[in-house]
Amino acid sequence: MLKFLVLGVLGFLVVITVLAASLGPAGWWALAVVAVLLLGVAIHDLVQRTHSILRNYPLLGHVRFLFEDIRPEMQQYFIERNFDGRPYDRNTRSAIYQRAKGTKEEQPFGTEHDVYRVGYEYLLHSTAPVDKPDTAPRVRIGGPDCTRPYEMSLLNVSAMSFGALSANAILALNGGAQRGGFAHDTGEGGISEYHRRPGGDLVWEIGSGYFGARSSDGGFDPEMFRDRAASAQVKMVSLKLSQGAKPGIGGVLPGAKVSREIAEARGIPQGETCISPPAHRVFHTPRELVLFMARMRELADGKPVGFKLCVGSRADVLAICKAILDEGVAPDFIIVDGGEGGTGAAPLEYEDHIGTPLTDGLHIVHNALVGTGLRDQIKVGVSGKISTGVDIVKRLCQGADYTNAARAMMMATGCIQAQLCHTNTCPVGVATQDPKRARALYVPDKTDRVYRYHRATIDQAMQVMASMGARTPAELSPAMLRRRLDERRTVGYDELTPGLARGVLLHDAPEEWKADWIAADPDRFGMAAGAAA
Repeated sequence: MLKFLVLGVLGFLVVITVLAASLGPAGWWALAVVAVLLLGVAIHDLVQRTHSILRNYPLLGHVRFLFEDIRPEMQQYFIERNFDGRPYDRNTRSAIYQRAKGTKEEQPFGTEHDVYRVGYEYLLHSTAPVDKPDTAPRVRIGGPDCTRPYEMSLLNVSAMSFGALSANAILALNGGAQRGGFAHDTGEGGISEYHRRPGGDLVWEIGSGYFGARSSDGGFDPEMFRDRAASAQVKMVSLKLSQGAKPGIGGVLPGAKVSREIAEARGIPQGETCISPPAHRVFHTPRELVLFMARMRELADGKPVGFKLCVGSRADVLAICKAILDEGVAPDFIIVDGGEGGTGAAPLEYEDHIGTPLTDGLHIVHNALVGTGLRDQIKVGVSGKISTGVDIVKRLCQGADYTNAARAMMMATGCIQAQLCHTNTCPVGVATQDPKRARALYVPDKTDRVYRYHRATIDQAMQVMASMGARTPAELSPAMLRRRLDERRTVGYDELTPGLARGVLLHDAPEEWKADWIAADPDRFGMAAGAAA
């Protein structure tokens, strides 16, 4: 590996320069001292536990930090780019890293945003702000049919599988969740020993591959599901319908990456290519979906069960609502994943052009539930570029109950957004199954960083709410979030995306929703021809 090559070259230079100094002019001693110092720095980089990139790239990794110090533009190019190619603004990137490290995060000067840019959003503060609460509120997940509700944090670890992330990254994320009292979504890759070892609360995600509850023919195994759902660590079960970054397609894990540990977690043969189909086999209609979730809740002994989706057509969401009303059983929660969500690998067409953005998807799901009178019994979580306290508050204003973060949590574990997730060559050991690279991620240090990032971000969300005059999320409203339409006009979200009155769809659907309400069929997915999206 490169780090051993660096050490070898430096060791050779030390030997050569010392030998030359002993036999030749005294000037060689200066070069020998430099070579020894460089070797000392490289050895220190290998044994230190704070910077993963230096553990994998001794001496050479300092070039990255040099670019950070030279110019902000270099810093932004090298370490602020998202998986989808669009960079975080410098303040957001800085806030994530500084909160994870527990260092001072205040910034000099003013906003880096153009406040007159079309689409710029801001929250309304109160002239009479209130004191920040001593403790953050938690969200009780569990509807009428749930006998074992769960108290959810306002911010949690979003779905990322073991296989996509390294064992050490999973250990750090779950360790942070255990210490901070928040939930860790397993992703669809099953529950591994690295999820279990720290003891943090788990949301077990079940995708179309049914990993961890998979029969020999690739279907759903109810008894295997019952056994694993019985774990005290598993607090909720989430059925994945689609993912924001690549809705409508499944995943492929090449056989070369299916190690013994991954095979055990997923319930698949070791060394064989693993394919997640684009659609589920155990249900094909909204009604069958609703009944399957009810069965899952029964098998899970009353634990909360819900589903995650990137919203496609509004008619499909309404069809699920109709199925819930017809059958009299409801999921305990719905997670709305935005089209801007990240992934380790997806076709560019899907990353940039498929999937409803989070703001629009949340508006559709929240109002569909309100309009059908179901909102009180179903909680709504959201994921998709949640990074800061302001992101949390914005989504709460728009109707969410809680939030999940993936990229920001990865950055808390040391991810530098190198965009090499699909190559198995992650330079900091986060998104790789190469044990030599993953070893660079020192779990105790990164566990602390995940914990600190969560704690500081929740604290800032509560501070922002207090500045808005709100003591609890229930006091927030869409009117408190405004968006600029052009250089002269801004509107609140209550005007931009007007909400529905409770139960209105059951009696007299508004004109804007009428075509989709008529098209929504609890016995089929897919819009009827001519229905509005």
